Amino acid sequence: MTAAVLSLQSRPMADSNIRKKKKKHHTFTDWLVYIALRILVLFLSFFDIETNLNTACFLGRLLWKHYHRGRKRALDNLRASYPEKSEQWIWQTGRRSFEHIVMLAIDVLFTPRLTNKRNWRDYSRYKNAERTKWLMQEARGLLMVTAHYSNFEIIGYIMGLFGFNIYSIARPLDNKFISRYLYGVRQRAGQTILDKKGAAKMMEQIVSSGATLCFIADQDAGRKGIFVDFFGREASTYKSIGLIALTYNIPIVVGYSRRIDNRFYFEIGVNRIIFPQEWARKDKPLGWITAEYTKAIEAFVREDPSQYWWLHRRWKHRPRNELVKP
Repeated sequence: MTAAVLSLQSRPMADSNIRKKKKKHHTFTDWLVYIALRILVLFLSFFDIETNLNTACFLGRLLWKHYHRGRKRALDNLRASYPEKSEQWIWQTGRRSFEHIVMLAIDVLFTPRLTNKRNWRDYSRYKNAERTKWLMQEARGLLMVTAHYSNFEIIGYIMGLFGFNIYSIARPLDNKFISRYLYGVRQRAGQTILDKKGAAKMMEQIVSSGATLCFIADQDAGRKGIFVDFFGREASTYKSIGLIALTYNIPIVVGYSRRIDNRFYFEIGVNRIIFPQEWARKDKPLGWITAEYTKAIEAFVREDPSQYWWLHRRWKHRPRNELVKP
């Protein structure tokens, strides 16, 4: 069986419309930052994972306190998404979401040291994942969709431990030393990291081989995205996933990884599988598919909203009808 996982860490390549100007980087400065990171990792290795995760929570609270712009954005998003909740709940949930972001950084650095083929059950449990496993084994092509929620990286890593042929596509970091180091960390379970540039050319080959393509699908897609409901507001969402599903007539699996307490332990689950026959007779199948998987993402976020990345500018762009003054 041949299977692959395509993990887009930033924006899906087909919908990248706005390119930011690259900042100039000094090689020596980048190297110093890289050395500082390696020293930090060495220091953290003297402590167990629970201690490091508790430290990450402390750093997350500091980030919440001092990153004013990100905190304001998270609070605004939470207030709009949960208008019925108290201000105390909004602040607690937002602060906790910052803790989860920093804990993810610890997870990425320590996953290869902790998780292997013999002990993966010690760090993960599974919910409604059996059917997805069989769909992958059929090797007829599959899309997997998740969000910036808890430790989304662990999904691809554990699939690599299971022996799947995994391809992760990501935009390299501006610091080439850190980028190369982190790529190495992620590749230890068998993943192959491919540069986002040029990956579109491989899409047909990967899908035709019966691969599984996995997208992180919860970022603002700009003015040309499809606007669908997300937490009661229209959000610009990428067309890429729906277009691939329609073109190759393959199912879409919506799943998540959710941390249990402050431990390095995760529930990996599937809460929706969208099959081609469901959109076959829809008048606007692309819009329906996009709305359907977005609805499924919202559903698992609502189960524990504190693990979602509320600082994202998810609702940055607005539909034209909202911009027209009465």
